[in-house]
Amino acid sequence: RPGKNTAEYIDRVLTRLTFAGAIYVSAICILPEILIYNLNVPFYFGGTALLIVVGVARDTMMQIEAHMLTRHYDGFMKKGLGKAAR
Repeated sequence: RPGKNTAEYIDRVLTRLTFAGAIYVSAICILPEILIYNLNVPFYFGGTALLIVVGVARDTMMQIEAHMLTRHYDGFMKKGLGKAAR
């Protein structure tokens, strides 16, 4: 039932999720720096650039999939033979 206890529960859950997400994003941003400076790995993308590239790639794939679905295609992300297998 909606009320004070529910609001506190949702706040507690969202705080924990946000904290875990912040730790994860921080680790992704710092990992390339550790690889470059401490382990001398030739890694040419910084953490922020890596996050941007992955985000743009995912968004592009979602837009292409949405466009294909509006055209009544099965989608290129699914494995199988398509309409012939049905």
